[in-house]
Amino acid sequence: MTVSLRQKVAVGTYVMKQKLTGQKRYPLVLMLEPLFRCNLACFGCGKIDYPDAILNKRLSVKECLDAVDECGAPMVAIPGGEPLIHKEIGEIVKGIVARKKFVSLCTNALLLEKKLSVFEPSPYLFFSVHLDGLKQHHDKSVCMEGGYEKAVSAIKAAQAKGFTVNVNCTVYDGHPAEDIAKFLDLAKEMGVGVSISPGYAYERAPDQAHFLARKKTKELFRQVFALGKNKNWNITHSSMFLDFLAGNQEFHCTPWGMPTRNIFGWQKPCYLLGEGYAKTFKELMETTDWDAYGTGRYEKCANCMAHCGYEATATEEIVQHPLRALGVAWRGIKTEGPMAPEIDMSHQRPAQYVFDSNVQLTLSQIRANEAREKAAKEAAKQAAKTSVSAA
Repeated sequence: MTVSLRQKVAVGTYVMKQKLTGQKRYPLVLMLEPLFRCNLACFGCGKIDYPDAILNKRLSVKECLDAVDECGAPMVAIPGGEPLIHKEIGEIVKGIVARKKFVSLCTNALLLEKKLSVFEPSPYLFFSVHLDGLKQHHDKSVCMEGGYEKAVSAIKAAQAKGFTVNVNCTVYDGHPAEDIAKFLDLAKEMGVGVSISPGYAYERAPDQAHFLARKKTKELFRQVFALGKNKNWNITHSSMFLDFLAGNQEFHCTPWGMPTRNIFGWQKPCYLLGEGYAKTFKELMETTDWDAYGTGRYEKCANCMAHCGYEATATEEIVQHPLRALGVAWRGIKTEGPMAPEIDMSHQRPAQYVFDSNVQLTLSQIRANEAREKAAKEAAKQAAKTSVSAA
C-alpha cells in the first residue's frame, strides 16, 4: 500500500489552505484514543499503566466525532489501548468516514477477524496492524507467543474482504538491520504498506532498556536503507522523514501536527507525552507552551525521533523547500558520509514527573461523578416511593 492519490490531493489542498490563510500551527492528523484498555501488555507500551477506573473509561461516539469536527485535521488515527475493544468502534469509524476524513484504525489484530463485519471497505479507511518485524521480534515485543501468526492471518482476512491494510512497526534497540530489511521485503510481498518508527521511551513502560538513542537510531536506519536500495519498499512516510531517520536532516518536532484527544481531554503537548490536558482543541493550541518541549528543550524529548512528532515537520519542509524535497525523493536516502549536526542538548530543562498527579485528579473526578450519579438515583427512587405512597 502506498498513500493514495485521493489522500495526497486532500492533504495537499488542506495544507495549502492553511498556508494561504496564514495559519502558523495547524493539525495534520488527529490522534483519537477512545480508550486505554488493551488485550496485550507490550514491553514498550506506556499507555496501559492506569488504575481500572481509568482503563474502564471510554469516549462516546459523540465525543469522538465532536473531536474530529473540532480539530479539523484531514486524517484521523485511532490508536489506544486496543480500539476494537470499544463496543461502538464501528459507529465511530462510520461517522468519521462520512465526514470524508482518512481513518487509520490501529489494532494488534487479535480481534480483527471477528470484528471485520462491523466495518465497510472505503477509500477513507485502512487498518493499521501492529506488527513489530519478523515473528521473533514481534512476539517478543508484544509479550505473546503466536501473536505474529494471528496478525498475519487477520491481515489476509481483511484484504480478502476488500479492506486496505497497512502495518505499523516500532523498532527497538537490538533489532538487526538485516531483520528489518527482511520484514520490509515480506511486507511488500503481502501487499501492505509499512509505517516504521523508533519507539519512544515512555516513562511508565515496563522495559526501559530497549529504547533507541538518537545516534543508534540514525545508524540503524542508515543500515536498513542501504540494504533496501532499489527494492522499492512500500514505506508510507515522506522521503524527508525517512531522510531524517537516517541522520541527514536537522529537524525539530512539530507536536501540534498530531494532537491527541483521549479520556483525559486534549493532551499537552503531544501523543507521546502527557503533561496536562485542555478541555478544548482551541485551548490546547492557545495555552500550551510549545517552546518548552522538543529535543534540546526538554529532557523527556531528548531521544525522540518518532513519526508522530516529525512527520509533520517533514511535511512543512516539503512545502517550504519543494526542490530540496524533490532532490531527496529523486536521489534516495543518503546512507554514507557525515550526518547533519545534532541538536544541542546542553540547555534542555530537566524532566518533570506529573503522571501520578494527572491520574489522581482524573480518579477524583470519576469518583465525584459516580457519587453524584448514585445520589441522583437514590433521590429518584425516593421520589418514586413518595409518589406511590401519596397515590
